[in-house]
Amino acid sequence: MSAVDRPPRAERRPSVRIVHDDRVDDPYAWMKDKADPALLAYLEAENAYAAEVTAPLAGLAQQLYDDIDARTLQTDLSVPEHVRHTDGRCYWYYARTTQGHNYPSYHRLPALDRDQLPDLTGVPEGEELLMEVNDLAGDAAFFALGTFTVSPDGNLLAFSTDTAGDERYDLRFVDLRTGRRLPDELTGIAAGGCWGGDWSFCYLTLDEAWRPDQAWRHVLGQDDDQLLHHEPDERFWMELGNSRDHRLVMIAIGSKTSSETRLLDAYDLTALPHVVTARRPGIEYDVEVAGDRLYLVHNDGAPDFALARAPLTATSAADWEPLWPGEPGVRLLDVSAYDRALVVSLRRDGLVRVLVADPDGSREDVREIDFGEELYEVDAHGSEDADTDRIRLSYQSMVTPDQVLEYRLDTGERRVLKQRTVLDHPRFGPYRPADYVQRREWAIAPDGTRVPVSLVHRADTPLDGSAGCLLTGYGAYELSYPASFSIPRLSLLDRGYVVAIAHVRGGGERGRAWYEAGKLANKQNSFTDLVAVARHLVAQGYTTPARLGVTGGSAGGLLVGAAVNLAPDAFGAVNAQVPFVDPLTTMLDPDLPLTVTEWEEWGDPLHDADAYHRMKGYSPYENVRPQHYPAMLVTTSLNDTRVEVTEPAKWVARLRHDAAMADRLLLKTELVAGHGGVSGRYAIWRDIAFEHAWLIVATGGADPS
Repeated sequence: MSAVDRPPRAERRPSVRIVHDDRVDDPYAWMKDKADPALLAYLEAENAYAAEVTAPLAGLAQQLYDDIDARTLQTDLSVPEHVRHTDGRCYWYYARTTQGHNYPSYHRLPALDRDQLPDLTGVPEGEELLMEVNDLAGDAAFFALGTFTVSPDGNLLAFSTDTAGDERYDLRFVDLRTGRRLPDELTGIAAGGCWGGDWSFCYLTLDEAWRPDQAWRHVLGQDDDQLLHHEPDERFWMELGNSRDHRLVMIAIGSKTSSETRLLDAYDLTALPHVVTARRPGIEYDVEVAGDRLYLVHNDGAPDFALARAPLTATSAADWEPLWPGEPGVRLLDVSAYDRALVVSLRRDGLVRVLVADPDGSREDVREIDFGEELYEVDAHGSEDADTDRIRLSYQSMVTPDQVLEYRLDTGERRVLKQRTVLDHPRFGPYRPADYVQRREWAIAPDGTRVPVSLVHRADTPLDGSAGCLLTGYGAYELSYPASFSIPRLSLLDRGYVVAIAHVRGGGERGRAWYEAGKLANKQNSFTDLVAVARHLVAQGYTTPARLGVTGGSAGGLLVGAAVNLAPDAFGAVNAQVPFVDPLTTMLDPDLPLTVTEWEEWGDPLHDADAYHRMKGYSPYENVRPQHYPAMLVTTSLNDTRVEVTEPAKWVARLRHDAAMADRLLLKTELVAGHGGVSGRYAIWRDIAFEHAWLIVATGGADPS
């Protein structure tokens, strides 16, 4: 009997969970042990089954891959970034991608004139190769570059690599003056890090739960690393960074609801970190260093965050001078302080706005940069020079390919430094933004809340209910789903699909209240919002339930998994990527990576009976029922440390058994990869093409033959 005749059936072993007097039989609890040979055998059987069932998709998947390949300028350059080092030397730094290579190479070139970008159509005289990542990756099945940073004086390079996908990195150093690798090597550390002066590097180590819990300083050539901070509270993570002038190392410590920043003199090896303001429950703040002053974006008395200023020596909130009080529903995101201006980013009505204000924080003369589109995504890039007269903006929309803009702080002039090239397609021709339409819709949730929806389609797509539609969402951690551009998405749009983003509660699109309305006791709102958006798309004539596919990854996988339990009739196909679909079991185990740090996001079901029953009520795994489900493709990775492979494996096993799903349910596991899936751009394109091919066929968009 072939795999198609008999889908894999996972072994069921007796296991009972009793928590808060609630007895639950979990026959797939054994999958928690990733060292159990039976789990690997099951995953391999599911892979073989998925490969056999989807073999007829090969032709369509190849077409979609060829679409990406044809439209992508594969030999290309990033926009050179001007950097002035502490010794006065200036360089342009940039990355080059080359056709046929999975990874970029990194270079620099002496900068003679900041106003004149170098001509990089060839290999310019004086170009230095900093790293050829393809050589570094070699034939590794998985490769990720973590830290990649040049020392303040420009003489040394620190870089870290991960070849398993488990987000434990090995850190090494190169002397750029000689090109030689230094003997210093640190293994099994976190991805981030920063220079502490010109000859020492600050890095993070991880505890058994994969949490960055210790910050260290390593002086090159020495073995006795200095512990800068140990964070014993399991709710808190750490990140490292530098002030703009590299004088300070910044240790950012934060949980989901409170934070603390410590500053360290980068050039004094005897200095101890100084606490800007000690952590307080419910109070979050971010620090921007500007000379002898600090600017703080905080939520002390301002739910959507306010702006304050303080001396560099500040030690408590009593030292904060209010500048902007904050505005309900308008989320203050970030501030960059320069000699000429403050550049402020905030989110209003679901869109990021960039404002330019006087450096004294006055609100009398504030300019908002206008982009002229209904939907877009923009990010303001900080310059390392405090006296800069310009900033860069990364800009895109669902119809405008990625741009890098230069904006003059004094005059407001702007110019496009680069826009992503979309090459002509041999069948569909040149890409013309005018051929596509993007718009904002509003769906009505069951409690009357208006839920924003971003969508895009070809202008000639009939909106009579006959079109296929791909809906996606996330809805957690106050993260906003970007209305961004995508070359792979064009393959769907040109085949008559509508693509929609549901900005459900739990995300950050409409301020802190929007986030809090979709977390903890309010988490159910995220799921009912997604169902409301699906119903809205059908009611407005964009699609039909049978032609509506929905996709989500990680916490977005929880979103679609819970929604499909609530309303399986609302969707025609589900693509769940590294899905967080067994959240209750995970949150009950404090020894798992991320669990304790996540209690402030989802609840603590181990110690709180209400949280337990609430999570049990929406967990996709706990709520599989013998009902008709849409076709499902579930993808995961064996080395994922954020959502253990156990979760999607258990979910699929229960769906097969309890819902009697056969070839409409597939599990595909990458055996050498992590939370982000495969590495290397061509492998990534293959995965996207496969998933899109499956969605097209599952929603009636093509005959796989």
